[in-house]
Amino acid sequence: MKILVINSGSSSIKLQLLSMAGEQVLASCLVERIGEEDSRCRCVFGKGGAAEQTIERRQAIASHQEGMRLALGLLTDPAQGVLAGHSELSAVGHRVVHGGEDFHEPCLIDETVIKAIEDNTPLAPLHNPAGLDGIRVAMKLLPGVPQVAVFDTAFHQTMPPRAFHYALPRRFYLENRLRRYGFHGTSHQYVAGECARLMGRPLGELNLITIHLGNGSSMTAIERGKSVDTTLGLTPLEGLVMGTRCGDIDPSIPAFLARNRGMDIEEIDAMLNKESGLKGICGLGDMRDIHQAISQGNAAAALALEILTYRNRRYIGAFMAVLGQVDAIVFTAGIGENDSAVREKSLAGLENFGIVLDAEKNRRAQAGAREIGDANSRTRLWVIPTNEELAIARQALALATRNKERS
Repeated sequence: MKILVINSGSSSIKLQLLSMAGEQVLASCLVERIGEEDSRCRCVFGKGGAAEQTIERRQAIASHQEGMRLALGLLTDPAQGVLAGHSELSAVGHRVVHGGEDFHEPCLIDETVIKAIEDNTPLAPLHNPAGLDGIRVAMKLLPGVPQVAVFDTAFHQTMPPRAFHYALPRRFYLENRLRRYGFHGTSHQYVAGECARLMGRPLGELNLITIHLGNGSSMTAIERGKSVDTTLGLTPLEGLVMGTRCGDIDPSIPAFLARNRGMDIEEIDAMLNKESGLKGICGLGDMRDIHQAISQGNAAAALALEILTYRNRRYIGAFMAVLGQVDAIVFTAGIGENDSAVREKSLAGLENFGIVLDAEKNRRAQAGAREIGDANSRTRLWVIPTNEELAIARQALALATRNKERS
C-alpha cells in the first residue's frame, strides 16, 4: 500500500511517497519556483539509506500541472522502481490549510468539498487557492485514485465556544465566520498520539500541552485527547513569538501605526507577518543565528530569546489553568525538537507546579522521541519529533480503506 502526500503552495509543491506496510518514506520531491525561469524539481530516493539517490531537473516550470507531471515522472521512472504507476497508489493525501467550520475530520474530495474549500478562501487567501491547485492537478493526473483532504484546522474544531469566540460584535462571526480556528492541527494531533503511545495510555485519558516551535509556532491544550484551546487564531499570527510573526500584540497598534507613521493596512499586515517576531527584535529570524549572536555578546539577540521563552512560559501557565491537571508537556518541530536552551528557559521556574526538567537529559543530543523530565516531575516532559506527512498518509489510508469496504 503506497500513499502519496501532497502539500501544494503558491509557487511550490512538496510530495512524499510512503509505503504504509512499514511506514517507510520511498521518495520525497520538491518542485519550487513555479512560474519562474529558474524552476527546479528535486527528488530524493531512499533517504538515509546506503542506496540514497538524488535526481534534480532544472527547467522552466510554468504551472502546477507541469510541476506535478515532472515530479510524477521521476517517481515512476523505471530506473528508480518506487512507483510502477498511479494504479499502485491506495490514496493521495492533500494538506489543506483552512477548512473553516465545514471540516472536523479528513474527507474524500469531490466537487462539494472543492466548493467548500473555495468558500473558505477568504480565511486563507494565500494557502487555500494553492492547495486547490494541487488537488485539481492530482485529480487530473491520477484518475481513479482516492483523493483525501486533511485540514490543518480540523483538530481544533473541538474547541468550545468560550475558547474560539472573539469578544467582537457577534455579527462578524455570524456573517463572516470571524473566530479563532488554530493551525498546526495535524502536528499537534500526531505528537499527542505518539505521547499517549509512549506513555502506554489511551489518548482519551490524557491532558496534554503540545508545543510546536518552528518558524511558525503554536501551543495547544488537549483535554482527554481533544483540542480545547490553542494559541493561533483566525490567522497564524496570534499567540507565541515566531521567526517573523509577532504573536500577541495590542490590537490598537495597527491603528497607531496608520495614524503616526502613515502605513496602510497592507504594509502593516506584511510587517506583522514578515518583519516582526525574532527578526523584528534583533534582525535574525533563525534561532541558530540568534544563539551564535548571543555567544558574541549581542544584547538584542539575548532579548529576543528572553521574549520568546517568556511568552512560551506564560502560555504554559495559562493552559495549565485551562486543563486543571496536566499529564505531559510535549515539545516538537524544528526548535522544539532541537533547541535545548529554548526548552529549558520555557520551563524555568515552574517547579512549584510539578514541572521539573532534567537538565542533563534535556541537553543530551539524541534523535527520536525522548523524555526530558526529572524523576520527581509530576508532569512528564517529552521531546517528540513531528511527522505531518506520515499523519496525513495514515488518515488518507484509513479513510480510503473505509470507503472501499463500504462500496
